[in-house]
Amino acid sequence: MYHRDLESDSARIVGFEVTPKSILHEYKEWDESNPQLTTCNKDTKNLIQSNTAPQEVEQGKEIVFTYDVSFKESEIKWASRWDTYLLMNDDQIHWFSIINSLMIVLFLSGMVAMIMMRTLYKDISNYNQLETQDEAQEETGWKLVHGDVFRPPVNSGLLCVYVGTGVQIFGMSLVTMMFALLGFLSPSNRGGLMTAMVLLWVFMGIFAGYSSSRLHKMFKGNKWKRMTLKTAFMFPGILFAIFFVLNGLIWGEQSSGAIPFGTMFALFCLWFGISVPLVFVGSYLGYKKPAIEAPVKTNKIPRQVPEQPWYMKPVFSILIGGVLPFGAVFIELFFILTSIWLNQFYYIFGFLFIVFLILIVTCAEITVVLCYFQLCSEDYNWWWRAYLTAGSSAFYLFLYSIFYFFTAGDHKAGLGMLYWYMIIISYAFFVPDWHNRFLRLLLVREKDLLFSED
Repeated sequence: MYHRDLESDSARIVGFEVTPKSILHEYKEWDESNPQLTTCNKDTKNLIQSNTAPQEVEQGKEIVFTYDVSFKESEIKWASRWDTYLLMNDDQIHWFSIINSLMIVLFLSGMVAMIMMRTLYKDISNYNQLETQDEAQEETGWKLVHGDVFRPPVNSGLLCVYVGTGVQIFGMSLVTMMFALLGFLSPSNRGGLMTAMVLLWVFMGIFAGYSSSRLHKMFKGNKWKRMTLKTAFMFPGILFAIFFVLNGLIWGEQSSGAIPFGTMFALFCLWFGISVPLVFVGSYLGYKKPAIEAPVKTNKIPRQVPEQPWYMKPVFSILIGGVLPFGAVFIELFFILTSIWLNQFYYIFGFLFIVFLILIVTCAEITVVLCYFQLCSEDYNWWWRAYLTAGSSAFYLFLYSIFYFFTAGDHKAGLGMLYWYMIIISYAFFVPDWHNRFLRLLLVREKDLLFSED
C-alpha cells in the first residue's frame, strides 16, 4: 500500500498486507540464471484461488519460494502508518479496567481507614483506662506483643536479600515506566524497552545493597559481606540459569529467536562488572549508617504464640491476601500477556502506570490489614507473612498465564517455553517489596500510636 503526496507528487509505502500460500510449483529443468516455472506467470493468482495442492517437504527435494507484489493506493498518510499496529487494543476496555480497579482501591482505602482508625483508637482508649498492672496482664490483643513484634524473624538474612532485590526491581520498573510515559521509549522499538530495563536494573544495584544492609544491621546481623554476595548473585543467578538453559534449547533448534553468544557475554559482563560492584558499594554505605532502632525493647524470652484459628493460619491468610492485588490488575495483564506472546504492541504506558500505582496501594493496604489481624491474635511473627501476603499475587499471575495460554494462545506448541518464561516473570513480580516497606514504615515511624510502652 502506498500513499501519494499531491504537493510533492511523490509516493511512500505506508503498509504491507501479506497472504501466505503454499503452491506446488512445476518446472521442466531448473536454471539458476533463468528459472522458468510453469506455475509462476500471469495466471498465478488464478492458481491461488483454485486451491492449488501445497508443496510437500521431503528430504532431498527442492522447495521453490516465489512472491507476487501488487501496489494499491491507500488513504493512510505516512505519519499514520503505525496506527494499524498501535490501535489493536480497545481504549474503552483499558478505561473500564482502570475505573474498576480504582473503585476497588477507593472502597478498600475507605474501609481500611475507617476500621483501622476507629479500632486502633478504641483499643488505645481501653488500654489507657486500665488502672492496675494486673488488669493489663488480663487483657489480650496487639498491645501485649509490643515486646516481641520487632524480634528478628527466622532466616532474617534471606529476608534482607529479598528486600534488597525487591528495591532494585521496583526502582527499575518505576524509572522504566516513567521514561516510557514521557515518550523516551518508543513502542515501535521493542528492543529499546528491554535494553532500558536491563541497564536500569544494573545501575539500581546500589539501592539493593543499601536496603539489604540497612535491614541486616537492624536485625543485629554481622555477616554483611555474605549477605551482600547473596543479594548480588541469588536473584540474577536464578534468572540467568533458567534463561541460559532456555536459550540453549532454542539455540539447539537453530532458531533465529535465540540470543547470540556475544549478547549473553555482554549481559554477563554487565552483571559482574557493574551490578555486583554497585551492590557492594550500596551495602557498604548502608552498613555505615546507624542501625534502625525499634521504638520498644525486645524481650529476651520469646512470648508463646497462642493457638491460631484456621483462618489465621499462614498458608490461608497469605493466599487470601494475594487475591485482591491480582484482582485489581488482572484485566490489564491480558494486554501485557498479549504483547508478550502474540507479538502485539503495548503502547498505552499511561494506563500501565496507573495500574502500577493501584497495585502498590492495594498491596500495602491488604498487607496492613492482615498484619493487624495477626497481631490482634497475639502472633508477632509478621515479617515473612507481611512479605508473602502481597507477594502471593505472583502465584495467581502464573495460574492466569496458564489459563491465558489455553484460551487465547496456540496451545499446540510452546507450553514448556511459556511455563519457564512465566516462572521468571512471576518470580520477578513476587520479589518487589513495596508492601513490606510500607508496613515497616507504619510500624517503626508511628511508634507513639502503636507499640509505645506507655
